[in-house]
This record gives sequence, C-alpha cells and structure tokens, in this order.
Amino acid sequence: MGAFDEGRFNVELENGVNLGGCVELGFEEDPETVAIEDSVKILLQGLGEDVNREGLRKTPLRVAKALREGTRGYRQRVNDIVQGALFPEAGLETGIGHAGGAGGIVIVRDLDLFSYCECCLLPFQVKCHVGYVPSGQRVVGLSKLSRVADVFAKRLQDPQRLADEVCSALHSGIKPTGVAVVLQCLHIHFPNFESAFFDLNHQGWVKMLFTSGAGVFEDDKADIWGDFRSLLKFRGINFEKTCPRDSSYKCWCPSQAISKMGPANSGMVSAVASIIRSLGEDPLRNELLETPTRFVKWLMNFKNCDLEMKLNGFVLGRMDALRPNVNIGHLDEDIHSELNLSFWSQCEHHLLPFHGVVHIGYIRTEGVNPIRKTILQSIVHFHGFKLQVQERLTRQIAETASSLLGGDVMVVVEANHTCMISRGIEKFGSNTATVAVLGRFSTDLASREKFMQSIPNFPTARE
Repeated sequence: MGAFDEGRFNVELENGVNLGGCVELGFEEDPETVAIEDSVKILLQGLGEDVNREGLRKTPLRVAKALREGTRGYRQRVNDIVQGALFPEAGLETGIGHAGGAGGIVIVRDLDLFSYCECCLLPFQVKCHVGYVPSGQRVVGLSKLSRVADVFAKRLQDPQRLADEVCSALHSGIKPTGVAVVLQCLHIHFPNFESAFFDLNHQGWVKMLFTSGAGVFEDDKADIWGDFRSLLKFRGINFEKTCPRDSSYKCWCPSQAISKMGPANSGMVSAVASIIRSLGEDPLRNELLETPTRFVKWLMNFKNCDLEMKLNGFVLGRMDALRPNVNIGHLDEDIHSELNLSFWSQCEHHLLPFHGVVHIGYIRTEGVNPIRKTILQSIVHFHGFKLQVQERLTRQIAETASSLLGGDVMVVVEANHTCMISRGIEKFGSNTATVAVLGRFSTDLASREKFMQSIPNFPTARE
C-alpha cells in the first residue's frame, strides 16, 4: 500500500486550489499531451498495429485526453474548495451531544467516482460515502464533499490512500469534530488470453471496502461509527469485507498475481513510464516501479496476430457433433440459442477495456448439427482479444458463426465500457447493446422477436 504523503498533502492545503482544474479545450499542443501521444504510438506498434489505419489515427490523442482528464487531480489543490463554502449554523456547543444530521452526523452517500489504479493503470469504480460531525457552529456546502473526493480520485491511486487523503483533507479544511470516509471499490479482473478459455468461473470484478476516520472517528470501534454504519445499511454494504489497512495491495489489484509471460518489451515499458511522468507522477516512486511492466504484460493480451488461422485450426479440431445429453437452448424446433457467453476486449479508440456477454441464436438447417457451447465461446474469445470496437466485434462473431451454422444467425452483444466512466462524461452503470442479423433473421421478424425475448433481463455491469 502506498504511504500517505503528508508533506505533499500539507503543501496543497497551504497553496490553495485551482478551481479551473479540468483539462482545457485546445490543449493538444501541450508538451505533456504530445509526449503521451508519442508513447501511445510506441505501444500500438508494439502490439503489431498500424498507427495510420482508420480507427487508430486519432487514438494517441484520444488516449492522451482521457488520461489527462482522468488525472486532473494532480493539477488541483483542495483548500479553497471548502474555505469558500463554510456556513454558520448554531449547534449544541454546550451540554452533551453534537448538532447536525442524525445523531450529530452529516452524511453524503453514493458519490460515484473513478480512479486509475496505480498498480496496473486500469480504471476502477468507487461508490464514496462521506460523513462528518460539525463543530464551531459551521457546516460545509454538501457539494464540496464530492468535489474534494474527486480531486484525490483523479490521480493514480490506491483505494486506502484515496480514503485517507479525502478524510485528511476534509478534517484539515473544515475542522469538524470528526470525519469518516467509506469507499466501495470495484476493480475489473481481466483474464489473460489463455485463462479465458479454461476458467469458466472467472470472477470479473474484485470488490473491496475501504474506510478511514479522523477525530471522533479515528477509533474504528468508537460508538459514532455505529451511527455511520446504520445509515449505510440500506446501501447493502457489508463491513465484514473491509480490506485490512496493511494488506491493501495484496487483496485488491488483480495484477499482483499476473502470470509470468516472460520479459516485457523494454521500449513499451519505457513508453508507459513516460506516460506516468507526463501525468505528473514519479515513475520511480516505490508503488509505481513495477506498474509499466504490469501494464505492458496485460496489454500484450491484445497483440495483433493471425487470429483467423488460429481460429480455423481450433474450431476444425473440435467440430464433433453434439451428444444427445448436451444442454442447448431450444426456442422452437428450428431455433437454437446460446446465451451469456462472456467476452473481454480492448477499445481501440481509448485503449481501455470493455467486457460483457454475447447471445447467439441460429436457425438449424438440414445437414447442420448444433455445435458445442465451448466452440461458440472460443469464437467470441478469439474475436474479443484484440483491439476492437463493439460494432465490429458483433459483426465478426456473427459472420464466423454463420459460416459454421448454415447462415441464419443473430448475435446480440451487451457490453460495459470503461471509457464511459473514465473520461469527462462519467456515465456510471451505462450499458451498450449491438445486434447483427444474417440470413432469415434479417427478414423474419417473428424469429428475431422470439430470440430477443429469450435474452435474460439483467445488467452485466458491476454484478
């Protein structure tokens, strides 16, 4: 776990804050942006990609914009955010008790944040809950609690340090009787290419709870924590899953257990270190020393190679007919379906992961046997593990399945894109669906409707 940098934090409190901290429009010529673009080109070339092909030409700039927006907290400080938003409010300054909220506490719940994991550079999602007990007959504007949390979230982070920094900033800035911060964090657990085929029970998320307290909340066994927890119980929070402070890395970032893939490309590693430096961080900081290597090893899952040749050999070697006891969905005597085939991919526009499920329906024609679910899952993985866009992925799966199933195929892909949360739009919980129809499905409305109705009605995000 990264140590809380108290010295750097105190300097920020003293110097104030630049409230215009978002990335400026027209910043493309900034040296930092140009440096990130150059580094992204090196990464794309290391993946065997043509940086001038359609779809990738603007990727270096898009990545640079996303990273600078997502780490704008390095260009912000916290003092003026709260100093201009303290309001007088008479409280219980004598006798026993505290004023404000329920039992003395003011709580703002369900603040959606995202941050970049300093261990692997992948974005993670945060549901933040902040509480404080007012003192000195003053309260703070509630929106400022969110703004302070966002300043520290928009940096390369470890969740425990994020909780500690938000807590310390508020305790120093508004001088309350106490501050408490609870973070529900979700880190995507992206499988590597090989394990995706063999680990059918792969868990796609690591979910952890992190807490921090100051003042009357400093003792995590204090009675005041009972009030805080009671007001969060309706949010489905299980405090038994709180990550121990001394083992944050071990129980949090999946990249800590990254498989051995041999030495990483030194040029790509240097490029990632350059990106970290351009964002305002020190790549030689102890917690960041291995980050470039981890990121490159993860990124190499999507190296451009002759997947079509591999796919043909893989499928032809497994095209045995189904045994009678194999379970496959039947919508009627002709329409078959395979639902909820998992997929993992990498957006070629922003170099950020997207993932979800694929549903395949097909009309069985005479002389064509149904094929095993494992083969359809393999088709999905083969097309998923490369730089992609969801529309192309849907079409490629449909075309490949059609060549094996007789031509009448419908494919629905439901996906969650991390680029939808880790850029300026920050649309948490959004989901994208794409559809491809071939053969009779393109003209037979009844068949399309029947297949659509068979698709489970549940979200693929954050579950």
